[in-house]
Formats: sequence, structure tokens, C-alpha cells
Amino acid sequence: MSVIKPFKGLRPTTDLAQKVASPPYDVLNSAEARQMAAENPYTFLHINKPEIDLPEDIDTHSKAVYEKGAENLQRFIKEGILHQDSKPCFYIYRQIMGDHSQIGLVAGASVEEYKKGLIKKHELTRADKEEDRVAHMTHLNAQVGPVFLTYKAQPQIDEILAKIIIRSPENDFTAEDGIRHTLWVVDDNIEIEAIQNEFLKLDALYVADGHHRSASAARLYDQKVKSGKHIGDEEYNYFLTVIFPDDQMYIMDYNRVVKDLNGNTPEELLQKISEKFDVTKIEETVRKPREKHQFVMYIDSHWYALVAKEGTYDPQDPVGRLDVSILMENLLVPHLGIGDPRTDKRIDFVGGIRGLEELQRRVDSGEMAVAFGMFATSIEYLMAIADAGKIMPPKSTWFEPKLRSGLVSHLLD
Repeated sequence: MSVIKPFKGLRPTTDLAQKVASPPYDVLNSAEARQMAAENPYTFLHINKPEIDLPEDIDTHSKAVYEKGAENLQRFIKEGILHQDSKPCFYIYRQIMGDHSQIGLVAGASVEEYKKGLIKKHELTRADKEEDRVAHMTHLNAQVGPVFLTYKAQPQIDEILAKIIIRSPENDFTAEDGIRHTLWVVDDNIEIEAIQNEFLKLDALYVADGHHRSASAARLYDQKVKSGKHIGDEEYNYFLTVIFPDDQMYIMDYNRVVKDLNGNTPEELLQKISEKFDVTKIEETVRKPREKHQFVMYIDSHWYALVAKEGTYDPQDPVGRLDVSILMENLLVPHLGIGDPRTDKRIDFVGGIRGLEELQRRVDSGEMAVAFGMFATSIEYLMAIADAGKIMPPKSTWFEPKLRSGLVSHLLD
């Protein structure tokens, strides 16, 4: 079962929602955040990237940064930019990007169920990133970055949400990137109970994006329990999530670029990789891979199509059959000498939202020597790996559209 909880959301006033809502903290660097916030005093970046209000040489993990975030949050509340709902609510969050639409439920998800594995993971996390989020939550006494969860779609849940979203929304705006964001408040007790009852029928929830935020919520929970004041009904027993059905998920390719050829010439590399890939030079306009186990490679001003040969991977292995695994094990490691992709400075990753043009640009500029375009990992593969208790390689999935921060926050008191 999946226990979810309504909460008293902290939200911007309707007239300021578009100005407040910001990209997630981890898709912008500090310089980009400073630029975005330069003419917008209302942006939530002042809370989830608070270093933008401090000297540029500040250590982003210093206590002063977390304290500034807490100060800004309290200022936003005092000035009436943000207000807290008077009763626990659910919220429905719809995003529209081009022809794609996805409708999610904003709710508190159970930390206890996360710790028991009923909210399933598919990525490893880093201790330093967890510590950063724990410090941020502790100083703010709030969770301000939602975790992106998914579940195996159920028509009963779809029907309940569909009846609610025909009503007038609380917020409805199109952001500067062209993505439309719409929010409804669900404060009717009968509707809240109906939603909770349907979620209780689910076998599991899955972390799609936000592994560090969910792991950090669990660490904060452990700290609170050890403090000796834990009762069990506190707000920190739940963490801020937006939960979407799997049939509405949009996963884009997550591509790779490598700085050098590991001592190979382009001709030598092409010869070596032909042992495990069928290699064809692409003469026409570059086309993205059309199905799994297909790749494109840009090197020496030319594009090539690569197709993994049968027998070079185990189709029954949920991790080994992933395209990111096939490329890593059959090309990046043996021929380009890439080590741990989490720490190797010779490899970088480019979200599919930037297009194959970005791969070509980075190679043509001399910044990188070779680029690889991937076929997007399916949500079915992601769930199969999580169900098997296994871990996907890093940078396997790029979800779009990204959840905006600041539309609903979760206070921990």
C-alpha cells in the first residue's frame, strides 16, 4: 500500500505565483541563478539557491548560505509573498510542454514506507549531497524541493483527478521556457479521503527524480527520532512529493560527451568499436536513435550510427540491457578508458532537452573529442530495475518537464 498525507501547503499568492515559481535548485549553477534572479525579487531561487544573495566567492555549503535561505523564507512569509493554507490539502499539478501533458498529485509521502522499500529507488546517492539537503531543510524547517514520484497508472485515480481539474485552478501560467503550469487546491474532505483510499491500493511508489531529496528526508527523520521527542505524527514523517502515473512520464535521452580519445585516432576508435557495434556513417541530416540499442556518435566532424550487435549484452539482465550500460561496458570503458562515471572528469552528460546540436557544438568547439546520442530509457525499464532492487547507472534518465519549486512547500512544524 502507499500512504500519502495532505498538508498545509505554503504557497505564493495567485498574482505572484509565476514570479515565485523557479527551476529546481539542481538544474542551475549559481551564476545562472544570479542572472535569472537579477530582476525578480520574488523568485524562489532566493530560498532554494540563497547563495545568490551573498558574495560570489561564498562556499555554497557554508552555514551562512543555509541561514540566508531561512531568512529569505521567513521574509517571504512576513511580506505576504507566501501564505500557508489553513487546513491540510492535496494539490493537483498539471504541466504542459508542447503536445505532452502530465497531471500529478502534490502530497506528503511516508518516510517510513521509503525506509521499508515501498517507495522504490533506482539510483545511488552521495553523502555530501544528502548532507547539503539535510542542512537546507533543517535551517528552513521546511521541504521546498518536491521529489518526483511515479506509480503504475490506475484509472480510478485518473477519474478522481479528472473531475477536479475541470474546476477553476488556483494558479495557471506559462513560464519563460514555454511550459504551462497549473495548480488546483483539493480541500474537500471527501475528495481527500477518496484519493488516499485509492493510493492505499497501490503496491508501491517509485522515485523518478529526486533521490537525494528523498534520502535526505529520511536522514532528517532519523535525526528527529534520535532526539527523543518523536511521537509519530509530526510533519517530518512525510516528505514533499509530486506523484504522476507512469503512462504520463516523459523521459528524454541523456547523452554523453568525452574530452579525449584515450590515445586513439578517430580511425582507430571506429575500427575498435566495430567489434561490438555495427557502424554506419550518416550522410543525411542527423537523426536521433529510433529504438533501444541504437546510438549516434559525433567525431571528427562526422556523425555515425551505432547498433549494438546481438550477443554483446544480456537481454535478460535488467541493468545490463540498458543502453547506458551497453555503451559504458562495450565502448566507454574498454576504448575510451572511462572509469567511474560519477567521478571521472573526462566525461560529461547532456540532457536531451538541449538536442543533438549541443553535442555537435561541444565537439566542434574543441571542448570535447567525441559525443554519443542515446535512445531514451523507458519508464518500464526503470520500474523493472527498481522492482529487482537494482541500481541504474548514473545519468540514465532525463525527465521533462521539470517541476517548478515554490508553488507548494511543506513546513515541518
